[in-house]
Amino acid sequence: MGNVSTAKAWNSSSVTTFILLGFADLPEFQGLLFVTFLGIYLVTLTWNLALIFLIRGDIRLHTPMYFFLSNLSFIDVCYSSTVAPKMLADFFQELKTISFLGCAAQFFFFVAMGLTECFLLSAMAYDRYVALSRPLLYTATMSHGLCTRLVVGAYVGGFLSALIQASSLFQLHFCGPNTINHFFCDLPPVLALSCSDTFPSQLVNFLVVVTVGGTSFLILLLSYSYIVAAVLKIRSGEGRRKAFNTCTAHLTVVALLFGTALFMYLRPSSSYALGRDKVVSVFYSLVIPMLNPLIYSSRNREIKDALWKVVEKKKVFS
Repeated sequence: MGNVSTAKAWNSSSVTTFILLGFADLPEFQGLLFVTFLGIYLVTLTWNLALIFLIRGDIRLHTPMYFFLSNLSFIDVCYSSTVAPKMLADFFQELKTISFLGCAAQFFFFVAMGLTECFLLSAMAYDRYVALSRPLLYTATMSHGLCTRLVVGAYVGGFLSALIQASSLFQLHFCGPNTINHFFCDLPPVLALSCSDTFPSQLVNFLVVVTVGGTSFLILLLSYSYIVAAVLKIRSGEGRRKAFNTCTAHLTVVALLFGTALFMYLRPSSSYALGRDKVVSVFYSLVIPMLNPLIYSSRNREIKDALWKVVEKKKVFS
């Protein structure tokens, strides 16, 4: 009965199809934008999938940190794929349409992947805390069972939170216009089209973002407070530098994701500037998933060694 009532609520709007403007305001740059976004998406797929297969294929990388990293890469592939294929196909469409349910599905999976990543980054922070604060107990503490539960918990938390947000947004009434000034169904431009009172939906969105973001930030803050305390106890300057280097990539990814997410979703609706927001949306929906594996790989000796091992094997068999 719950699913039937929800479906009826979502179908109560007179609008059954949305039109995505995409980058129609930049007609002279359509070719360049298509090539650029296609390149970004292909690099995202290549790097993230390569990292997943590299971690699975090298037994030296079968540790909690790389288990979390392979899941992060999988999330980034899904996260980017909720937006990029449709956006790229729309460059060849004169009328860029998406159904009401298609828009709701795109929004749901995009938010679900983003929130799951927030939870996963918190789990990764805890992993780094255990590794640096309790190195002798690291293997026993970060067991495979615990790591699996943390990853499953991240997915459950992300998808449930996204379901709450999607339900609150798409239960609103949409009576027209139906033109979304964006390249995908994101919260601000869809919310702007509603004929209903949007305050309840905005409040739900705010509470979800604050709850998920606040919980994740608190875990991150506590983990890194203990990490800093543990690193400062290391007498060797070289030892402290190596310890901090293990956290640099994670902190960079956290700053990129949380910074753009807070900018997009914790502002009053009066401050939305859709032209500017498109640029920010490109960054967090396409660029960040591409950068994450590069950030983790560029300063990680174990990944570089595993990659070099694969290259050497190919040379032998070629």
